[in-house]
Amino acid sequence: MTSTTTGAPTGVAPPEPTTPATPAAKSRRSGGHLGSYLLVRFLLIFPTIFILVTTVFVLMRATGDPITASLGGRLTRAQLDERIAEAGYDRPILVQYLEYLGNIFRGDFGTTISDNRPVTEVVMTYGAATLELAFYALLVALLVGIPLGRIAAARRDKGVDASLRITGILAYATPVFFAGILLKLIFSVWLGWLPVAGRASTDAQIEIQRNGAGTGLFIVDAIATGDPAVVLDVLEHAILPALALGLLTGGIFLRLVRTNVIGTLSTGYVEAARSRGVNERRLLRQHAWRPALVPIITVIGLQVALLLSGAVLTEKTFEWKGLGFQLVQYLLARDFVAVQGLVVLLAVVVALTNFVVDVIAALVDPRIRY
Repeated sequence: MTSTTTGAPTGVAPPEPTTPATPAAKSRRSGGHLGSYLLVRFLLIFPTIFILVTTVFVLMRATGDPITASLGGRLTRAQLDERIAEAGYDRPILVQYLEYLGNIFRGDFGTTISDNRPVTEVVMTYGAATLELAFYALLVALLVGIPLGRIAAARRDKGVDASLRITGILAYATPVFFAGILLKLIFSVWLGWLPVAGRASTDAQIEIQRNGAGTGLFIVDAIATGDPAVVLDVLEHAILPALALGLLTGGIFLRLVRTNVIGTLSTGYVEAARSRGVNERRLLRQHAWRPALVPIITVIGLQVALLLSGAVLTEKTFEWKGLGFQLVQYLLARDFVAVQGLVVLLAVVVALTNFVVDVIAALVDPRIRY
């Protein structure tokens, strides 16, 4: 009579005992710590800014020295040579570049040639207007793009979806200056509902200068006056520029939200929830929306650069006197020192904004790690 034995088959080594995973092993499996990820992203700001500064410097110097570009034809050759020597533009290009880098590290972005003002002073004077316009435009983009994108995803391949997709394409493809002119023609000229240009009426600006908080942000200063008429005047002037710039970005958000939500709704865990009888509205709200947020947040940061670049045309179209409007004036005056300083400062703002967006995306989705 044969006997049977239980256990591992003869000749097969028993499995090795498992040991608890160490914190380092867990960190490697999860992709790294949040702190190390954010540190790397922060350190990447510096080479990014360095490359941008170098590129702008080379492009500006490719046209010759800024003195001749700005004042050529208005001064004699001897006067030009004297001004060039005073500014140091007769020295080797490498020496100029190294000096320019040193000045930037000290916070000196140059002095404008046309009106002899430090670039930092120009930014302090006009930067608040551009920041205010970018905020309005981003608010319009979020209020238009995200809800319409969710509606399009919830009604995929239906008439509403097709109409919204076409609307998003048109909003994205329309040049911002053309949209601005069209909005002015309809709402200012034909209907007479909204102001044509400017940040506020003359009376409102006088009241803001007299009783405002002095922040440069007209909406904040208008609220500080305590006069509802001044607040309403500022908001009326902001509607058309915000729509012209915000609808451009809103079209991008609409298509992005639709694509990401549809992709999330097709994942396995959402299908499992659907098989358990969870209705589509709850699936969208509780299961599909948050995972779809990560790429949307990332693109929002990238769109800040688009808003700042689009602000140049928007501010010129609506005579919104911010950095974009002033940048056009310096370009017309061929003041390349001012153009160089403003572009570099805007590049720094964009790089810092992208870092903030990376932080938010990492907090929303723990999977984003190095």
